[in-house]
Amino acid sequence: MKNLRKVLLTLGLALGIGAIIILCIGENPIDAYIALFNGAFSSKRAFGTTLASFTPLLLTAIAFAVAAKAGAFNVGVEGEVFLGGIVAAYIGIHWTFLPKPLLLVVCFLGAAIVGAAWAYIPGMLKAYFNVNEVCVTILMNSVALFITSYLVSGPMSAGVANAQSDPVTVTLPQFMKPSSANAGLFIAIVFVLGIVWMLQKTKFGYQIRTVGLNPKHAEYVGINPKRIFIKTMMLSGAIGGIAGCIEVLGVHGYFLNNFATGLGTNGMLASLIVKNNVVLAPFMSFFLAALKSGAMGMQQNTGVPKSIIDTISAVFIIIATMELLFQFRKNGKKAAEQKG
Repeated sequence: MKNLRKVLLTLGLALGIGAIIILCIGENPIDAYIALFNGAFSSKRAFGTTLASFTPLLLTAIAFAVAAKAGAFNVGVEGEVFLGGIVAAYIGIHWTFLPKPLLLVVCFLGAAIVGAAWAYIPGMLKAYFNVNEVCVTILMNSVALFITSYLVSGPMSAGVANAQSDPVTVTLPQFMKPSSANAGLFIAIVFVLGIVWMLQKTKFGYQIRTVGLNPKHAEYVGINPKRIFIKTMMLSGAIGGIAGCIEVLGVHGYFLNNFATGLGTNGMLASLIVKNNVVLAPFMSFFLAALKSGAMGMQQNTGVPKSIIDTISAVFIIIATMELLFQFRKNGKKAAEQKG
């Protein structure tokens, strides 16, 4: 509840600063926020679009938060989304000898495996060679993008103007049409609930949290921090791969080049705002999805540009960072007083 109050306070401050900016450009912030709300929730299509945006944000936020629990900064979730999506598309197109229910399961398994394998590389480099995982994952995002772009422009190309694959033969059912909300939302929610339970109630979850808090203490009590670090990175990568699979099978029905651009960054943003709290991350993901979904409605019905939403998101990060700096300062003063 303490963390929730902090998030709500940060939210209020960010929206307040956004209102001041809206006033500075000569618009009414109340009208703008009402238009924003209506753009995200006022109709079946609007709410469905919000849910469709929420699904990948939820998974990418949890993927980043899980890695953070072990002390990793996995900026490579976006690359794992791309690779998970391309593998799901390949299996969905070519493995038609499987029954459709089994084909659907294999698509998810393939996406999770390739995402985990991709995340193994920076995890291993960090654990055994102390190579900074931030640099490695940022660079690997570009590699993943180039690989998928080549495949849908060449061997897997559908031969149309846009760089995309052929349609997959198995898809996730959609609801709230004409929006692209689909059954992947419920799969994502169940999966996230399982992750929360795992982190809080299982031995592996305890090992992850212990390694993240103090690797030396973890090693002292018999936990192999390197192995747990790598496993956690692979789990994070698997979640990213599943997000890509849901986007391909549930939203597009084929692999569309660059479809996941920004997903990893936005998921990381949602996780960082709540300090990688896996319980609060879904709520922040939903809020950010609503902001993104309602931004166009706000721009169409008022004179406020949708880029103001990016400003509000940036203010979130600034306030969260300021709070962290104040916490460091408070801890430093407390330590100095105790030493004195």
